[in-house]
Amino acid sequence: MTRQEFLRHSSLVLGGALLSSACGRIGQSVAIPVFDLHTHPGPFFYKGTPNDPGDQAFIDRIQDMKTAGLNGAFFSLVADLPLLRRTDTGIVPTGTFEPDEGWAVFTGQLSILKALLSQSGTEWALAGEDLRAGDSFRAYIAVEGGDFLEGSVERVGEAYAVGVRSIQLVHYAPNDLGDLQTSAASYNGLSRFGKNVVRAMNDRGMLIDVAHASEATVKAVTDLTSAPILLSHSILQDGLDRPVAARAITPVHAQMVADTGGVIGMWPSGFSISLDEFVDHTKRMVDLVGIDHVGIGTDMDANFKPVISNYKEFFSWKDALATKGFSEKEVAKIAGGNAHRLLREVLT
Repeated sequence: MTRQEFLRHSSLVLGGALLSSACGRIGQSVAIPVFDLHTHPGPFFYKGTPNDPGDQAFIDRIQDMKTAGLNGAFFSLVADLPLLRRTDTGIVPTGTFEPDEGWAVFTGQLSILKALLSQSGTEWALAGEDLRAGDSFRAYIAVEGGDFLEGSVERVGEAYAVGVRSIQLVHYAPNDLGDLQTSAASYNGLSRFGKNVVRAMNDRGMLIDVAHASEATVKAVTDLTSAPILLSHSILQDGLDRPVAARAITPVHAQMVADTGGVIGMWPSGFSISLDEFVDHTKRMVDLVGIDHVGIGTDMDANFKPVISNYKEFFSWKDALATKGFSEKEVAKIAGGNAHRLLREVLT
């Protein structure tokens, strides 16, 4: 049995145990949490100072989540934000950090996020068992881009100590961990440092996110990881000339994530022309990798021409899955059950 086969078998056995009691009540109410694998409410990361007018936008979005019935989400800081510029054709990197600048950006964003979570009356979570259906809303902290680590594996532990539970290895600015989808390759996958970060995250019980990573980088991660991984927000290629097509993934790319027992968050960006087409893209992913490996990462409030722009529409997507032939149990898995299984298996 290969590493990937072992990981997938183990995760599915655990997933079945975690969901069995909840799914026994299908037909009344599905006691499985609803979870967003990738969100930027507000978006808080555009703030520059405390008491910024963006505070209210953050609080309003949190209320939107709670009112709609979400149980939790990964709130993602953006490690390379000062290095990025938005253009008519997409986001482009503009430079590199000076020594310790990346860590300072991370700690500043984290301080703002924790203050806003407190202001909005939202608890932040540390373990997979903190997420429960029917319970209060919980925020998990993630970081998009490992740039803030600045070549130091020890900073993985420091990030864990202050509450980070997932690191997305790469984003838009090329960094020293590995190759990304939207820039030329430098390492043909993971760098030596990137491999050490993967091992350190496994040791700490942190969720490795391979969104934005090249197929070669994902292959390198799957060859190393001892735990299931996450691809928080992407979509399958379809052969058409679409916006943000560079961020779509091949079937082989998707299957590698699933083979670790991992989960792929469907990305409701302008790649899809409508919510209905996004539902079809969700079905395509399920048909490829299986019902146990698909979730949703809305990229809320930082997405490109989103087809889901609020959490009422999130639940419209969830309801529309039933019209495509998914059972109530299957819809519950996609909307949060698979994410819940992943969190409980990996986060310690």
